[in-house]
Amino acid sequence: MIRAWLLWMAVILGAAVNPALALAAESDPARVLGNANDADACLKCHDAPVVTSILHTPHMIKSDSRTKVAAEGCQSCHGDSTAHMARVAEGQTRPPPTVVFRGAHTSSVDARNQICSGCHQGGTATHWQGSQHASSEIACTSCHASHPARDVVLVKTAQATVCFTCHADRRADALKPSHHPVVEGRMACADCHNPHGSVGPHLLRGATVNETCLGCHDEKRGPFLWEHAPVAEDCSICHTPHGSVQASLLKQRPPYLCQNCHDSSLHNSQPFSGAGLSGGALPARQQVLRACLNCHSAVHGSNHPSGVRLSR
Repeated sequence: MIRAWLLWMAVILGAAVNPALALAAESDPARVLGNANDADACLKCHDAPVVTSILHTPHMIKSDSRTKVAAEGCQSCHGDSTAHMARVAEGQTRPPPTVVFRGAHTSSVDARNQICSGCHQGGTATHWQGSQHASSEIACTSCHASHPARDVVLVKTAQATVCFTCHADRRADALKPSHHPVVEGRMACADCHNPHGSVGPHLLRGATVNETCLGCHDEKRGPFLWEHAPVAEDCSICHTPHGSVQASLLKQRPPYLCQNCHDSSLHNSQPFSGAGLSGGALPARQQVLRACLNCHSAVHGSNHPSGVRLSR
């Protein structure tokens, strides 16, 4: 410490005799404002609440060995940033940190994602590499924000607003009369989808559509004595999960939905049309109220003692 003080005094005294020496000292990269390993050094300048709020996040829990930020300081995410920490000569612009996540000097998607994936591996992020979002060059910070005390995308009641930023068609679906309670905040997109990658289609949490749906609708799982083939195959044959103008998220209302498959077997093989609607020229009882479901009420599967005999 004494040696450093004597060296600094020599520079000051030399500058009094030679002003050029003072300018050289001001622009010397070796003379830094602090060390990015020490968050306090960064907070001397970056003291706005939008930055300091990171002190209230899991990233800064020093007792947790997984939090590199608390142990290594801001450089664990923003890189070495030596040039940024160096004193800048008068008239010069301070270089940005090595890795910038937002703003005019934003680093490349690969550079940003590499920082995040350095810690966040395994778990829900296991299948990130090669996932739809990764292949589309989506940055982690396109959805997440590490500095706020509460990351919006991790809040169930607000998560959909982040997803809808890109998936505007799903916003429209979620506002249709029949929809999952996503906009009401009782469900989140991540209840069905894993945005970081999945072994199933459409980033679903389950390996199949049915596995995902049956996670909540387990009363439809079966096995039943009489099983409805499309139910066992894929729920989306009849339902559209994000929203519908028909009841129960159906793609069409019965009997038209049913007759996409049941068009020439047993009873009611004639195609229904507007002329057969209740109140039309030829009202059809099969179209009143719940149509086919007036009789086939257990459309997802039944334990009726007649079993499969009635389906032949």
